Amino acid sequence: MKHSYITEESESCPYCEGAGYFQLLLGGSETCIHCEGNGEQRSTKESVLSS
Repeated sequence: MKHSYITEESESCPYCEGAGYFQLLLGGSETCIHCEGNGEQRSTKESVLSS
């Protein structure tokens, strides 16, 4: 019998280095569009177990 499950791991966003925003050259900041400002990149993994 095979069982599968999905796990989520959170890692620091590689684009904003976990800050959630970019510092603009002319002043101010902008929310990172890749992590939507939370500073984490989610990766989903599916594992299959057979018994």
